[in-house]
Parts: sequence; C-alpha cells; structure tokens
Amino acid sequence: MTNRRDHARHPDRVAGPDATDSAGTPWGARRDLSPSGFETDAGASDPAVVAALAEGDDSAVMRLLPTTRFLVAVVAHADEIVTGAAGLVHDASVDMALVTLVAPDGRKALPAFTGLAELAAWDAAARPVPVTADRLAQAAIAEGCDVIVLNLGSTGARELRPSQVWALAMARPWQPADRDPFVADSVAAAIAGEVRITAHTLYAADPPGTLGLALTLVPGLDRDAVAALVTALGERLATDGEFRARVDGLTFRLT
Repeated sequence: MTNRRDHARHPDRVAGPDATDSAGTPWGARRDLSPSGFETDAGASDPAVVAALAEGDDSAVMRLLPTTRFLVAVVAHADEIVTGAAGLVHDASVDMALVTLVAPDGRKALPAFTGLAELAAWDAAARPVPVTADRLAQAAIAEGCDVIVLNLGSTGARELRPSQVWALAMARPWQPADRDPFVADSVAAAIAGEVRITAHTLYAADPPGTLGLALTLVPGLDRDAVAALVTALGERLATDGEFRARVDGLTFRLT
C-alpha cells in the first residue's frame, strides 16, 4: 500500500462493540481513540523510529514501536442527513470517523503516522489523534483491519503484518515466527504422537512473515496420505488462536 489514490476511503465509527483479542476477550472501551496524555506533544516524528522504518529490519522496528506515539487520521463524517422544509439537504449531526483503507486485493488497512509532517503529506485535511502503539493496534483489530500502514505516502512507508499488529495490541514482544518459543511449542504439540512424522524444523519462508515447517516423513506414503497428513496438521494448528496471532502464513516442505 503505497499511495492513498490506490484505495477507497472508508470512514468507520471509532466506537463499537464486539472485537476481541486472540484469547477471545473483548477490546471494549479500548477501541476509543480520544487523546490520552499527549496534549503537549509537538507532533514531531522520533528520528530513531523513522530510521528503523527506512532500514526495514523487522526486529529493530518492533523493538521501537511499543513505546512510540502514533497519529491516526480522523475526518468529519455526516452521522445523519435530513431534508429541511425548503427541500435543502443538510447534516443533522456530524461525527468524527477513523480513516481506513481497502486495497485492490480486499485487505483492509489502518493508516497511522509517526508525526504531523508525515500525516499532512498524505492528507492535509485529516485531523490527527495521538495514540499509543497498543491502542493503535487494538483499534485496527476492532475495525477489522488486516494490517497497519505507517507513514503512507512518505519515504520509508511500511506495512505492519497481522502478527506484528497482534503483538502490539497485546503488549507482548514480537518475534519472527520461526524463532518464537510459543510457535515452536505449538507445532511440537500438534505433531506429538504423529508416527508418520520422524522429524521437523521451523524456518523463515517467503513472503516475509510466513512460517516454514519442514517435515521428514516415513517412507512409503502415497500422495493422498501425505496430503491428508498435511491438511490435518494445518487444521490442528489453525484451532490455536494464539498461534494464528503469531504467524502470518504457513507453508510446508516435505522430505
């Protein structure tokens, strides 16, 4: 997602019920994006964060983001439109709406910015609202966004993948899936007792964020048996909400 002209703008209400974390706990009032302790913030970007975004190292970026102040864009949105006695159409009430984007492939994104200059470069008319990283990520999940796009329209624009969004939302450290102990334990538990798998290893696959699972199988399995085994293993892992929140994709390599 590189340019706002590539997307439709979809104002959505900031407040709303029913989104939950990976354990099923509602975000509830955490979806509110009203200012909280940033009233004296001058709105400048943190140079260290901007540099990390430009360099593109996932681990370096995710070490900095939890303590970063972000700006989200809100715009005026007619809450109710009525027709007056003279036949003139006017707004009965106006609400402030969080700006979200929809990419051509259908993914929904929440744009966020590290500073006022970056927000103004994207949309000078948008009103900035400062938020902490966890509240930004919680709002993205509550709005049904797949990703967060940082500094859209500026040099060093970057997309945060779902696993990174969930880590920020839950205020836990992010790790690449192939080096995440929770992921390793989940895979080991899913494979436990499966006599047709003699060994397994995790690796970083493409595209970025994809977990590669290399399986060594007993000899003599036909194609249908292998397909059934891989399908069953994938379904087993998919039932673990926390595993899904830590992995952006899953691929298998068989030997």
